Amino acid sequence: MKVTDHIKQAKGKTLFSFEIIPPKKGSNIQELYNNIDPLMEFKPPFIDVTTSREEYVYIDRNGLLDRKITRMRPGTVGICASIKHKYNVDTVPHVLCGGFTKEETEYVLVDCHYLGIENVMALRGDAMSHQKYFEPAKGGHTYASELVKQIQDLNEGKYLHDVIEADDRADFCIGVAGYPEKHIEAPSLQTDLKRLKEKVDAGADYVVTQMFFDNKRYFEFVNAAKEAGIDVPIIPGIKPIAVKRHLQLLPHVFKIDLPEELISAVENSKDNKAVRQVGIEWAIQQSKELLEAGVPVLHYYSMGKSDNIKAIAEHLF
Repeated sequence: MKVTDHIKQAKGKTLFSFEIIPPKKGSNIQELYNNIDPLMEFKPPFIDVTTSREEYVYIDRNGLLDRKITRMRPGTVGICASIKHKYNVDTVPHVLCGGFTKEETEYVLVDCHYLGIENVMALRGDAMSHQKYFEPAKGGHTYASELVKQIQDLNEGKYLHDVIEADDRADFCIGVAGYPEKHIEAPSLQTDLKRLKEKVDAGADYVVTQMFFDNKRYFEFVNAAKEAGIDVPIIPGIKPIAVKRHLQLLPHVFKIDLPEELISAVENSKDNKAVRQVGIEWAIQQSKELLEAGVPVLHYYSMGKSDNIKAIAEHLF
């Protein structure tokens, strides 16, 4: 079922969902299941599975370093199919511009259609570690709006090199990212909202926000999006702080602000175990306010661990 249909069927009740990261190659998928299992009691209607960008590795060949491209966390579509089969739950694979040609993207989408996966999250992706700014793959998309258009074209039977008349067309529900504190590269929040409107106009069906720690940012963002003519569901993305290093890492990587009260609580924690509890309690309070406001879904970034997400969900669902 489509994410938007799950929201409609809930009839105003807030749903629970979460995002997982594929295990590194060489790892057992059971490790992933072990982190999903404790969250299934909260009946998530869908689970997101991220896609990793390619990265460079250097192989020593007789004293000379040979640079090769690899993906440390492959298998997004296969993992989605496995989760769908094991748990009978819808899955949302992330589809990236970065590192993929348009043809490779089409192959991924065709595979998803064959597997009965009805939802995809269309993202530009980040720049690679050696790049100052994002650079598209040769033959790939530069902007997420272009990726959304390709997915929407496929929904209409328009492939890259053919128009195929068929009764069994793809009909993907398309999610995109929104940024309550604006995208790191956007010159202003208003400009960023224009980019979001372009994605919705191209065919996006719903929005999931980047993490935020002050609900005021989310509510202001939703109101500004409505004023800009964006009328699709906007799902808040929540990430509980887990370690002291997050005070520096999250603002640096995502260019977000943390409330002073949260900063003080983390700084006064004696160790990361205490920090993790602070993160859980903060996310619970965030979630309660969002729940009372009637958000369509509370979506949690699990980052591969589920114990803190479970502790939060137990207070809410």
